[in-house]
Formats: sequence, C-alpha cells, structure tokens
Amino acid sequence: MRKGKDAIMRLLGKGEPVPYRQMLKALNVSRHEREHLDDQLDYLVETGEIAKLPGRIYTMAGAGGSVRGKLSMHRDGYGFVMPEDGGEDLFVPARYLTEYMNGDIVDAQVVSTRRDGKREGRVTGIVKRGVTEIVGRFEAAGKGGRVIPDDPKLGRDLFLTPGASGGAAKARTGQIVLAQITSYPSGVRPLEGRIVEVLGEANDPEVEVLSVIKKYELPHVFDAKVMEEAEREPQEVSEEARQGRVDLRERLIVTIDGETARDFDDAVSVSREGDKIRLWVSIADVAHYVTEGSRLDTEAYLRGTSVYFPDRCIPMLPEELSNGICSLNPQVDRLTMTAEMLFDESGARVDQKFYASVIKSSARLTYTTVKKVLVDLDEETIAANRHLVEDLKVMEDLALRLNKVRAGRGSIDFDLPEPQIILDTQGETTAIVRAERNLAHRIIEEFMLAANEAVSHFLETTPVPSLYRIHENPDPVKLQDLSEFVFGFGYILKVVDEKVSPNALQKLLEEVAGKPEERLINEVLLRCMKQARYSAENLGHFGLAAASYTHFTSPIRRYPDLVVHRILKRVLAGKMNKADKDRLEARLPETAQHTSKRERVAMEAEREMVDLKKMQFMRDKIGEEYDGYITGVAPFGFFVELVDLFVEGMVPVATLPQDYYVHLEKSHALVGERSRAMYRIADKIRVKVAGVNEPARQVEFALVGTLEKRPVEPIADVRNAYQRIPIKGKRPKPKRR
Repeated sequence: MRKGKDAIMRLLGKGEPVPYRQMLKALNVSRHEREHLDDQLDYLVETGEIAKLPGRIYTMAGAGGSVRGKLSMHRDGYGFVMPEDGGEDLFVPARYLTEYMNGDIVDAQVVSTRRDGKREGRVTGIVKRGVTEIVGRFEAAGKGGRVIPDDPKLGRDLFLTPGASGGAAKARTGQIVLAQITSYPSGVRPLEGRIVEVLGEANDPEVEVLSVIKKYELPHVFDAKVMEEAEREPQEVSEEARQGRVDLRERLIVTIDGETARDFDDAVSVSREGDKIRLWVSIADVAHYVTEGSRLDTEAYLRGTSVYFPDRCIPMLPEELSNGICSLNPQVDRLTMTAEMLFDESGARVDQKFYASVIKSSARLTYTTVKKVLVDLDEETIAANRHLVEDLKVMEDLALRLNKVRAGRGSIDFDLPEPQIILDTQGETTAIVRAERNLAHRIIEEFMLAANEAVSHFLETTPVPSLYRIHENPDPVKLQDLSEFVFGFGYILKVVDEKVSPNALQKLLEEVAGKPEERLINEVLLRCMKQARYSAENLGHFGLAAASYTHFTSPIRRYPDLVVHRILKRVLAGKMNKADKDRLEARLPETAQHTSKRERVAMEAEREMVDLKKMQFMRDKIGEEYDGYITGVAPFGFFVELVDLFVEGMVPVATLPQDYYVHLEKSHALVGERSRAMYRIADKIRVKVAGVNEPARQVEFALVGTLEKRPVEPIADVRNAYQRIPIKGKRPKPKRR
C-alpha cells in the first residue's frame, strides 16, 4: 500500500472529512506502518496542506476555515490572529511566525480544532505590515549596531548594517531612537533598518512620552495650515452666530468636571415640574466651527480621539478650539446643541426635543465641590454655592431615578477601582492613589447616558443613517465557561441558546456583592465581555442593556460625536435628502472602523504611559513587601495587583515553591501536583518586589505568603485536578514551568 503524501491527498481530495480509523482501513495500513502514516499526517498538518479536526478527523486545507485579521504576538514567540469580522481568536504556534511581527494584518489557515472548540492555525500570507518604525534603545556595535525595541511583543532586535545606519553615528549607546524598518525578517535574514531620529536619554520624562507617541504613531503636532484655520475662528460668539438658536442664557446651567479639566464640552441644567424633572444637556457645537472637509476636519478624523497621559493631553482639535471658543467656559456665551428631556417619577423618559442653542454657563463646578455639597454637607462649600444647592439636589434626585431604570433593565455597572498618577514638577511619579468616583461623577454619567440614548433613538426612528456605539453579546464559549465557573460557588447563570441576558449578569453581580468571591467573579465576568465599538449598523449595547445608543456628548475629544452632531443638525434643519443619506450609508462603515481603531490605539498608548509611570514609582521599592490580589493566571505565573499602590506585577511560576504546576484555564488557577497549593484569581496574597523591568513595563514579585482563601468548594475542574494528583506510590518528578 502507499501511505505517502499522494495517497493521503487523493483520499482527502474527495471532499469528505476522513476519521483516522477510516483512513487506516482505506489505505490498508498495517500495525507496523501506522507510525509512518502518523508522521506523514503530522507533517501535512504543520505545512497547512491538510487540517486536523476534533476526534482525529482529517480534511483538506480550507475545510477547517480561513481567517484574516491582526496578529498579536506574545514575547515568547507564539501569537493570536484576531479576526477582522469578530469571533474567537486563532492561536498560532511560534514555528509559524518567524517571518511575521506584532500588528501585521495576515491571512491564516485553521489547521486543527481542539475538543474544547479552540482553534489552532498557521499564517499563510501577509496582507499589510503593522509596524514600519520601531522605538527602542540603541546599542553600538562596529560600524552599525542594533535597536532593542521597547515593545517586547516584537520579539526581535532591529540590526543596523554598515552604510544603512542613518542616524546611528549621532546616537550613543543607551539612547532612545526611532528606527525605520528597511527589511523584514525572512528565513535566516534578521530585521534590518536605519535610525531616523534620536529621541534622547532613556530616563528623561519628555523622552519617555515622545517614545510612546512615536511607538503608536500618534499625530501630536498640528501643521501650519491646520493651525491657520483654527486661529481664524473668533474667540467670541457673534450676534450673527446666535441667530436662529434657542436662547438658554438665562437658565442656571453648570459644568461639572475634574479639577484639572480644561476643555468643557457638556453643561447641564434641571427643573422640577411636579413629580417630573426636566433635564437640559447642552453640548459644545463643534460642528459649527469644524466644517466637513476642512483641514481641521481631516486632522480630527486622522486622530479620531484625544489621548490623555498622566501629565498632558494630545488633543483631537487645536487648543484655540478645544480650550477656547468650543469650551463651555463660565460666564461667556457659547454655541451648543441641546437635548431637552422630561422624565417621570419612575425615571422613564416621557418627552424629548433637540435644537441648536446658545448658553452661558453659570459656574464651573468640580466633582469634589458637588460631593462636598451633596454628600459631605460641608457648610462652607454650601454657603459658597448657595444659589446652586437646590438645583444640585434636583440633579441628585434625577440621577438616582435614571440609575434605577438602568439597573432595572439589566445595565451592568463595573465599579472597579482605577489608579490616579500623582506627578511632581519634573514629571516623576510621586504617588499612585485610588481615583475617586463619587455621587457627582454618577450624576454626570447618568445625564450623558440619557442624552446619548435619546439622540440615538431619535435618529434611528427618524430614520437616517447614523453612527452607533455598540456592544455585542459576550462570546458563547466564554459564557458557558462563566456559567460553569459560578456554579461552583453556588450561583446559577442561565445560558439559553448561547446567550445570557444583561439582567441575569446584573443579578449575579448583586448576589455576589459583599461576598468573599465578589472580586473574583467580577474579574472573570469582565473578561467575558467584548469591547464596545462604533458601527453604522445598530446592534444594541449589551453592557448598558440599551436597544439603541450613540456618542453625542463629547465632540471636542471624539470624532464620532462630531459625526452624530452633523447628522442631527441636518435632520433638525430639514436638509437631509436622499443624496445625503446615500453618502452617509457609503461613508459611515469606514468611519466606524477607523474611529474604533483610533480609540484602541489611544487606549493602548494611555495604558502604556500609565504602566511606565508605575515602573518609575517602583524603582526604589525593591525588597519591600505589600498585600495584593491575584488578577490573572497563566501557565508561566500569575499577576498580582497591590492593594494600596494600584501597581500590577507578575509572580513567575519558576519562583514558586518547587513543584509541577497545572494551569486550570477555566478555574483561573495554578495547582501544584505535589503540594496541592492553589493560586487562584482574586486570592489575597503578600508579595515582595523582586525587580523592575522598565523596557518590558513589568514589575516582578516574589511570593511571601497567602493571606486569604475564599471559604468555598473548588469547582469541578479543580476537584478533578486534585483527583488526578497521586496520593500514594511513586510521585512524578518535580518540574519547573
């Protein structure tokens, strides 16, 4: 019989998947020939010519499925392809990624599917390179040198060959540089490039910011022509501009923001009408100043969003607009778009209207001031704001009503602590504290949510093409895992037709509130959720349990809000014709995709900047001990967030007491086979700072001891793991992982 490639391909070429045992019979394979067949099958799977399905079933390549998406690399060499059209990521082993880099858009082939439904594949081709420039530390060597990337996911150094070193002659070893890639890795050829800019010394705070800006290719300087347009805009509202607008300047309207805020794009006002409350949410009319197709508009679209670092903002619009004529500063006239809504005593919206307006903010309030008035009942603050106190109380009443409505329909609130970075005048981190989120924050949050929902519902029912903020249902596989996970704690989460209602998740969060496992289940639930994004198609917002939702309230810092303003203004003016609708239908999908990508880039850059500041803060903390919670578990160790400092680091598995540790993915736990020690997400432990790796943006901890174990029965796969661990007889040789 022939058991070579040709015979296998002819058998599978008939189009039907073939189980292994059926293949043995069809090819007349004897017992001593099976090993040769297995080798052939493994080779064909590895080369991507055939695919292996669950149950050891083989089929031709392509039957397992193909994927196009963004490649996300791990520093250990393996990666995941995140499909452009959504769905489960495709795992790709390191052996298939020698010629590819983090961020590349690639085509990939599914080569096998495990019994748990997870897919494994190989990259078959490059669609678009994701990285063209690299920020890193320069090391001189001979006439050339190398650049060690700041991003550990790139997984390789960039080499500067003699004659192609560009600015290498000006760079000194240890300096941070920007290098342009001239040749991508191929076979035995390394990544090569040339230095195009020397950014400066590694520990200079300004260089650190510039490094992040360059790494994420953030536009941070407005060119002369854009600035010329911005500077032409008047800094006062003219009488002509007020014409045709509803005049709200006599109303008591306030802005409520953080202490350091400089751009105020929303102002609010309330009025009690019997049992009902009327709310005015007035938003800066940025569309009046940034006309579609202008240089300002093109630049705003390119940026997509403002980017916020601990010590600065990279604005979407020049300061002449963002902090000037568009900002709703107190005691000056400003052009706005207003959503006026009436809510009944239960918090239901019973009336709404939208219009162009002109306002004059009565006061610039901070969250702290409002908290002192409504929560702390601070007499001095109340006296200083006596003319605002009654309106603030009405705002509190309305916010509680709106929150009750949202909670009733299943809106999910993750009230997880966030860090606030405290910097000195040199830009160095002096403290990391819990960012306060008080009643004042909730008031503004509820009002903005209400305005966004009202505008979205109005545009959808008009109807006109629009841009929506959508949040899709959680992944079905993760939902099932969550259901099994919480069942081990005695909670029931019903998954019907691979879906779960927001009400069910909100009920679960209420049930675990105050319980030892509350943090654990909150963390696991958060990992099940998909990322919200922009879309030209309304798919609803799962997290808010909203049938229709958009972004309308921040046009100074988010381009999608500016798009929604333009659509709303044309509808209100009666100028939305068929040609406009056709144009919007053609352009909005691309706008949604672009702005979603820009939002993700901004979030990644902001997160890296915060992580960098945390690393600086931990430089002199080596050897000190802290309490913390396990926030994530992986085969190579677990991550810990410190209780007081809001710094996350990793405890490598190699530093744990000697044992062989089993990673239980569904249980989010590491279990020692000999010791039966279990380290599980949300466990409270004590750690010592072992080191700080600033280039990798990682703090390494060493385990000191376990402080708190939840008094609950381990769930099924933990119990099963214990049952597999031998109690008597010969134990397995301890291994490190």
